[in-house]
Amino acid sequence: MTTPEERLKALGITLPAPVKPVANYTTHLQVGNLLYLSGHSYGGDSPSAVDNGKVGRDLTTEQGYEAARNVGICVLATIKAALGELSRVKRIVRVLGMVNSTDDFQEHPKVINGFSDLMGEVFGEKGKHVRSAVGMGSLPGGIAVEIEVTLEVAD
Repeated sequence: MTTPEERLKALGITLPAPVKPVANYTTHLQVGNLLYLSGHSYGGDSPSAVDNGKVGRDLTTEQGYEAARNVGICVLATIKAALGELSRVKRIVRVLGMVNSTDDFQEHPKVINGFSDLMGEVFGEKGKHVRSAVGMGSLPGGIAVEIEVTLEVAD
């Protein structure tokens, strides 16, 4: 069986430096065997053309999917920094996916699938989670997608 890090390498994904808080909070907090992650956006060296904008106006559903996948890469960087190695993830438990979208946009779940699909590729069955995918009138800095995560950590 391959490790999550080996799966990332096979996917051609290099994790960026973990995001740093932009206000008075922490990016992650472990309580018992649960690790809570604050809302993440894409925080790599250079955002792609899909990481900012309003889905349904500036971005298509497919571009929103790509933005959510990019957020997933940043989430993985935070998890790795918090735990030392991704194989300590016992299960992705809960995901809140927020999409900066127009009032009439209705494909929020398809956008957040970009994140969920990546978790499945990296963690297999451990990556399956409960989730909400909701639309927002705006998100900080005009980002397209913000995602919060709760995960269970192996001892």
